[in-house]
Amino acid sequence: MAALSAWFWNERFWLPHNVTWADLADPAPGVEYPKAGHLFNALPLALVIFVVRIFFERFIASACARSLHIQPGVGRRAQPNAVLEKVFTSITKNPDSRHLDGLSKQLDWEVRKVQRWFRHRRNQDKPSTHTKFCESMWRFTFYLCIFTYGFQFVWQSPWMWDTRHCWYGYPYQVLTPALYHYYVSELAFYWSLMFSQFTDIKRKDFLIMFIHHLATVGLISFSYVNNMVRVGSLVMCVHDASDFVLEAAKLANYAKCQRLCDFLFIVFSVAFFITRLVIFPVWILNSTLFESWAIVGPYPSWWLFNSLLLVLQVLHIIWSYLIARIAVKAMLRGKVCNDVRSDIETSSDEEPDKAGDSIKTSSHTPKGENGTNGHCAAAKSRVQNHCSW
Repeated sequence: MAALSAWFWNERFWLPHNVTWADLADPAPGVEYPKAGHLFNALPLALVIFVVRIFFERFIASACARSLHIQPGVGRRAQPNAVLEKVFTSITKNPDSRHLDGLSKQLDWEVRKVQRWFRHRRNQDKPSTHTKFCESMWRFTFYLCIFTYGFQFVWQSPWMWDTRHCWYGYPYQVLTPALYHYYVSELAFYWSLMFSQFTDIKRKDFLIMFIHHLATVGLISFSYVNNMVRVGSLVMCVHDASDFVLEAAKLANYAKCQRLCDFLFIVFSVAFFITRLVIFPVWILNSTLFESWAIVGPYPSWWLFNSLLLVLQVLHIIWSYLIARIAVKAMLRGKVCNDVRSDIETSSDEEPDKAGDSIKTSSHTPKGENGTNGHCAAAKSRVQNHCSW
């Protein structure tokens, strides 16, 4: 273990030439540098955030949902049937035509009736709009608060106005309490998301989101350990700028405020394009690639850090293209918001449901059907897999 630790914390990888860990271990009185041990403070804070989230969703978000007439509960339930229930639980939740024909003959039902039963049975396991509203309201609240705090902090920082201050005197840059709290809060939040994924709404992109949260934790921790926290604060602030707008659009969708949802999605798209395709490459990548090269010079972790940021920029371009496609489809179809990641299924051959049983179209619903078209949350599932780096 000692040999492994020595290999992992190799000074020649983490630090510029002629700098050692010992140089950073004993700063002058009143001066604090980032230390790897500080990162452990995020774990108990993540537990606190997780508990706060439970109370927030139960008492605050739930009350807001009810005030908007979003009630807990599920839609139409499948009628009890032992044969179909056994097939559903032990064989398949989405039977093919062979299974449908066999069950139709066995039960003397029409194939469409068997299909409808399986559709209703699958929907019983889907989360209610009330549950999704509470989750989105929590995310909106945290994203808005952390962005507000981070923006106020970087606004008062000299490296906001001259990014070369990210590298002057590096790595002997003082860690201020405000910067420490910003970093630890962001890190704790993503730790809490990793914990809560096992209790949240189960989505199809569970594994992708888990890897995203793990990668985000790794990037934040990496930049903290080698004291790239100044430029790291800029990266986090840029990536937080559009997340809360997307969550607000989802809230508007769940509250059935379609025009507000459309407007917020447009705001999100514009904010995403500006922050990811303009500000990030022109302002931040220019500093990490060229200004740092001129002031500090390259070293192994510098290459790794910039490689990860360049990969992130490639993802920004891909996600921007996807959002642009979503926006174009939204304008052609007239509506933009729906949560296709966990939406209730339907099809064109289904009979109209009760007025209180509003069925939304899924991402593969044929063009021309009633209902919203899934663009807002399609962006969510494709975009939020990166968004906080």
